Amino acid sequence: MALLLRGSWAALRALGRTAALRAATADRGLLEPPPRSGSVCGLEWFMKDCTLSNAPKKPVTSYIRFVMDHRPIVRKQNPDLKNTEIIKKIAEAWRELPESQKKVYEEATKADLKIYKEELSKYMAELHPNQRKILKEEKRRRKFRKEAIKKKRELTAFGKPKRPRSGYNIFVSEHFKEAKGISAQEMLKLLNDEWKNLAESRKQVYLQLAEDDKIRYANEIKLWEEKMLEIGREDLLQYSKGKVRMRRTR
Repeated sequence: MALLLRGSWAALRALGRTAALRAATADRGLLEPPPRSGSVCGLEWFMKDCTLSNAPKKPVTSYIRFVMDHRPIVRKQNPDLKNTEIIKKIAEAWRELPESQKKVYEEATKADLKIYKEELSKYMAELHPNQRKILKEEKRRRKFRKEAIKKKRELTAFGKPKRPRSGYNIFVSEHFKEAKGISAQEMLKLLNDEWKNLAESRKQVYLQLAEDDKIRYANEIKLWEEKMLEIGREDLLQYSKGKVRMRRTR
């Protein structure tokens, strides 16, 4: 059963469907990988924050202040624009903003930052050791998460080949479709049952496709790794291999 649930999770990722992912995360008891043990606040694989709710919040940057002020205005003036296009327009407006006007936002941020540092100093002085440990762990996780997001974007930008799919993944992605009145999660349950009862002759077709995909991946990843070494991005290779080792130890 555990293998089948892990297969369901992998199948959802292979589908790349927003609705499927949304349904999966709605019921963490079925599809979410178990939390890692021995971590502060029961750190889960998704690295959710376990913040102390009354901790002072760091003020936003001057640019973010500008975005928050102007986003409603730009949206009202351009109701048909997508969010990305709105942010692009605001970014252009910020670049063209006179230094005298930028300084207003910068000074406001400096003032808030001063208050934040005073509040943080007072807050830290009142914490007991276990709370300090929680904050230290949270800071470490946030740093790791930012670095992981950056590396993931770089892997995509540098064209890292997609990992090979299992026979089950291929079967689900080929047959998955959202029917009226049936959620993505219910559809997955149906496909799970269908896969378990699939005739061996039919199942072998998908297993062979999976073997072919392994060969494809092996050839593509070898060329990609050679390219990364050639351009001096050994860091991406180390990060990528580290992720593989983490998967194997889970």
